[in-house]
Amino acid sequence: MLNYYQIGGALCCSAEELPYPAAQPGQLGDGVLNYLVRREDLTRSRASWKVNDLRTLAAPEDVAWLNGKAMPALERGLADGTVADAAEQGRLRAVNLAHPAWESLLAPAAPKKKQRLHLLALGDVGSTLLLGLRLMGADVLDSIGICDVNEKAAARWEFEINQIAFPWNYDALPPVDVVPMDKLMDCDVFVFVASKGIPPVGSGVKDVRMAQYENNKAIVSQYAKQAREAGFKGLFCVVSDPVDALARAAWQASNTDENGNFDGKGLRPEQVQGYGLGVMNARAAYYAKRQPELFGDFLTEGRAFGPHGQDLVIANSIANYDDERSRALTKLAVTANMEMRALGYKPYVAPALSSGAISILLTLRGEWHYGAVYFGGIYMGCRTRYTAVGLETEVLDMPAALFERIRQAEAGLAALK
Repeated sequence: MLNYYQIGGALCCSAEELPYPAAQPGQLGDGVLNYLVRREDLTRSRASWKVNDLRTLAAPEDVAWLNGKAMPALERGLADGTVADAAEQGRLRAVNLAHPAWESLLAPAAPKKKQRLHLLALGDVGSTLLLGLRLMGADVLDSIGICDVNEKAAARWEFEINQIAFPWNYDALPPVDVVPMDKLMDCDVFVFVASKGIPPVGSGVKDVRMAQYENNKAIVSQYAKQAREAGFKGLFCVVSDPVDALARAAWQASNTDENGNFDGKGLRPEQVQGYGLGVMNARAAYYAKRQPELFGDFLTEGRAFGPHGQDLVIANSIANYDDERSRALTKLAVTANMEMRALGYKPYVAPALSSGAISILLTLRGEWHYGAVYFGGIYMGCRTRYTAVGLETEVLDMPAALFERIRQAEAGLAALK
């Protein structure tokens, strides 16, 4: 049996008896219903999420949340008609009572406004990403702040990018200004594109993304701790490789106190997102267009899952999954960067725009996109979106062969420390 409460003006329900004023289900109207769960292990639970499948209220948090066939049935008594109706209408949010910030998550979503975005690092990827954000982001970006350890690079891009303009409509694009390091978290959206030690073209390194891991982990952890100290409430976007592992590193670092203890007082899991799967999906689409007789169904029925790297999972179709063709298309997408390197160029333009600018702007618009989000201690790419009720991930009824590949990708990400 569920208990209903009024907490700070928000209607809540819980299977627990809690010391708050009682309420009636009928008081909900067309507002958000907050379903209070308790998950004590903060290293394995989101603080909140949009409930698009009632089984996520009880199912362990892992990649089974992506597969409607893999989640166990919901125990009797954990949902009633009011809860079911709210979920069906997209108005049900789960909130973890064990999270230190749980009460603040009950507040209604703030009215949508244009966002202030800060971008760290203006190398090849960062500068290309900046171009995409400025040219395509006027509907959701109020302004863009840029920062780089090389002050001349920041000055160069402020100078050049603000000279891109439509004639007689000089305020059509979001303005760009230089931000000092100590003001990086004074924004709504922080985009981390810093990187160190990218193997040069011709180095022979097969997995360039993982070669950058240790160096980039130290850098992203530094800025995640800065976000903790600033009480950052916005979206922390990781674009540097390997995005899935670095997203987890950022989340962990921000929630670790000065004694090395995890305390859950930093970035919430759903505040951090990695952006690398967008380009892998786009690469799969590129090859599907070139070989429609083999892969054409991907363009209308396909999906991408997993990390931006060797454990990528491309599915030619969910309803008509073909494991052999899906694995062949996956291999093409994974090795596309090596094709570019064989031509003598670094493959950064498509990642900066498909994974970076396009995916981040879709995120801010509340639209479906590919991003690496939190599943029980790891970050892994899937189709996802942010809503007024919280983070939502797509639930599909998957064939067993496809879900086995996703489980393997999950294991690989969990093994990476």
